[in-house]
Amino acid sequence: MKALILAGGLGTRLRPLTYKIPKAMVEVNGKPFLYYLIKFLSKQNIKDIVISVGYLKENIMEYFTDGKNFGVNIEYAVENEPLGTGGAINNAKKFLKEKFIVMNGDTIFNINLEDFSKFHEYKKGVCTIALANIDNTERYGAVEVDKDGRIVKFLEKGIKKNGLINGGIYILEEEIFNYLLEVGSLEKDVFPLLIGKMYGYVSNSYFIDIGIPEYYNQIKDKCFDFI
Repeated sequence: MKALILAGGLGTRLRPLTYKIPKAMVEVNGKPFLYYLIKFLSKQNIKDIVISVGYLKENIMEYFTDGKNFGVNIEYAVENEPLGTGGAINNAKKFLKEKFIVMNGDTIFNINLEDFSKFHEYKKGVCTIALANIDNTERYGAVEVDKDGRIVKFLEKGIKKNGLINGGIYILEEEIFNYLLEVGSLEKDVFPLLIGKMYGYVSNSYFIDIGIPEYYNQIKDKCFDFI
């Protein structure tokens, strides 16, 4: 199974750090954040990786090249203009066959990918989202699932409560390309169309994103020893 890492965003909320490097390349304990995502995949025997690049793409492509120095095989899907998360996946279609993993390039969610894949296979949905159980969903918006794990609702941001959030890792079937646009958001444009066809894999594993300075500052001097 291949993995697609979405790393083409502008990273505006992390400026000035991202004026000269993409968000996925900000430093965490002396290495680019993206290094840890690749290590996370490699450790779980996902060796074939596609990276969706756009903004300052040369930084990523020159550092990781074909991935051989990191024990993986890397291909690049280049966005010539921002396409959104859904558009970025659609742009990488030629690299992806059958089911595949998608990861946001600004989050780490330390789940067991084999268990995640088994859950997806058992439920037979078009999409399975890894859901993080956190104390405060206010910044992210919450996700509601039924007793069978089927996703039934996405709640808006701003509600402060314990709950489930989108952890930024997905398994998608090839059918997903029937729903994707050339430009658009996976979360806003596609997921609402998949209610009833998508499931949530719930985990209490370590989760953090680097999308805003507050969270990045929490981890920038840490080493992800669990990866």
